[in-house]
Amino acid sequence: MNWLLVAIGGAFGSVARYGVARAWPPTPGGFPVPTLTVNLLGSFAIGLLYIWIQARSGNPDTTRLFWMAGVLGGFTTYSAFALESTLLGFSAAGLSYLAATLVGGFAACWLGRFIATLLIAQG
Repeated sequence: MNWLLVAIGGAFGSVARYGVARAWPPTPGGFPVPTLTVNLLGSFAIGLLYIWIQARSGNPDTTRLFWMAGVLGGFTTYSAFALESTLLGFSAAGLSYLAATLVGGFAACWLGRFIATLLIAQG
């Protein structure tokens, strides 16, 4: 049953990521804003969901599998980040993309956890 939760969640996440790419197509050789956007949103969401699920879910393992491994696993993309980084190379854009993804992802996840903690404390 767990694999089915991950598969269904992954389908939702993958379709959402495809929707972002269709709505905001990257320019060839340009800064990969769509991939950066989904990875930062996914980092924020996983931080928020981790705290929220731990505190509020009756079945945290099942909920975590669906949302974190499934939906967010399908939505975010390390492989596209790696490819786009190598295509940009050690240029200013490439190094900016690396820094924005790594530092931004860490900060977004931390912010998600912080906000979830505040929300749970309030209510």
